Amino acid sequence: MAIEIEHKFLLANENWRSQIHKSIIIQQGYLTSAPTNSIRVRISDKNAWMNIKSATIGNQRLEFEYKIPLPDAEQIIAELCQGPLITKTRHFVKHDGHVWEIDEFSGDNDGLIVAEIELSNLDEKFSIPDWIDKEVTGDLKYYNNNLVRHPYNTWK
Repeated sequence: MAIEIEHKFLLANENWRSQIHKSIIIQQGYLTSAPTNSIRVRISDKNAWMNIKSATIGNQRLEFEYKIPLPDAEQIIAELCQGPLITKTRHFVKHDGHVWEIDEFSGDNDGLIVAEIELSNLDEKFSIPDWIDKEVTGDLKYYNNNLVRHPYNTWK
């Protein structure tokens, strides 16, 4: 069983941009997003994955991820996924022994930027960079599977 331990944050400023060491473009679509789980397909570069996550609120949830053939992922996203798709640039920023993933959304979620840090255990300590603002780990509206149904551009 795979457990994901993750914290999500909004950003306080743009200082993180000067610390980016790598960026990738991600496109993902959801096959289903139910109260108990979500199933998505993700493409980044020439790689593709199917991902199954529990819909647990908080910083810990079940996650299973499997590499799949790129042509299969492209067809699944084009023909089977709910719209709108999630499109984002994921920037990787190293800070104090951890790698932060900063997702800069585009399309219907343009303007939304969320930082995440994944931990190996619940007790793992991490420091908060000066460019981090409010934690939104428990706020469902910032979860990708909710951004499909309620895109950022529809928020009041």
